[in-house]
Amino acid sequence: MSATRPAVGVVTPVYNGATYLAAAIESVINQSYTNWSYVIVDNCSTDETFAIAQAYAARDRRISVVRNQRHLPMLANWNEAMRRLPPGAAYCKVLHADDLLLPQCLEAMVALAEAHPEVVVVGAYRLQGERVGLTGLPTDQTVFSGRALGRRFLLEGLRIFGSPTSTLLRAEPVRRREAFYNEANLHADTEAILELLREGDFGFVHETLTVTRAHAEQNTTFARRMNSFLPGNLMTLLRHGRAFLSEREIEALLARRLQQYDRFLAQAVLQRREPAFWAYHREVCARLGYPLTRLRLARATGRFILERLCGRVGLGALFERIARPRATPARRLLRAS
Repeated sequence: MSATRPAVGVVTPVYNGATYLAAAIESVINQSYTNWSYVIVDNCSTDETFAIAQAYAARDRRISVVRNQRHLPMLANWNEAMRRLPPGAAYCKVLHADDLLLPQCLEAMVALAEAHPEVVVVGAYRLQGERVGLTGLPTDQTVFSGRALGRRFLLEGLRIFGSPTSTLLRAEPVRRREAFYNEANLHADTEAILELLREGDFGFVHETLTVTRAHAEQNTTFARRMNSFLPGNLMTLLRHGRAFLSEREIEALLARRLQQYDRFLAQAVLQRREPAFWAYHREVCARLGYPLTRLRLARATGRFILERLCGRVGLGALFERIARPRATPARRLLRAS
């Protein structure tokens, strides 16, 4: 391995990933950039995951395998994998077991980071199915202010971070955190990137460098079924909003997001969603400090029905004027955060 090229630590947290893991490992072995070491953290899998990882480790000394002593919740295992980042690594590259790195991924991402020391996170386009995603940034620019990008993410919903596989991180800020991911937030990967952007800038390689493989078991499928994005974004806004927005901006945005969340929950009432759905949202609302009470649901459902009725009789604009988001819950949550 070349001494002049910085080392990259690749980490894969995995549980029962036998169907996909071999291809993920091969995608690391096939990198044009060769100064890497790779740690696979097996979360007590019950399939052939551990055996597959061991077989590759036996053939390539850059690959090592760790098996947890007990099964951990998903985000706790992600944190365990980040703690296993090799000591000499200058960069951290997460690769989820059901994803792939294209051959130039490490080469291109490290080159950008080395050219711009102020960059703490590097992203790129990703292939998801047949669609190339994460395309929201201007193609004539490769480095973006962390604060400006954080503001756009919060205010505009700009989606260019992707999953953990989509980014390369400087290792030093990863090591400074005992728990890199907030285990109370299902969308802790996005929150973690936003936290890093408080420290530095975002680099972007305008090439397709990673592949996200869609399947029914992945975390994203659960997130879409429950729409965990709404409470996840609220949690991120409460924890990190003040680093990017003014107090007035946070309060106005929080009031709108709370209204959106309540509207979604009202629709769920009318759709008679299943008990598991309500158990999830009761838990996350309690974490937010905005309990999911019967009174809250009744008010939200009544508002939603009134909105629909006004829309049918052509009074939608009037409804919007008289039923603006209430700032009171937003102020209360901000005071408590």
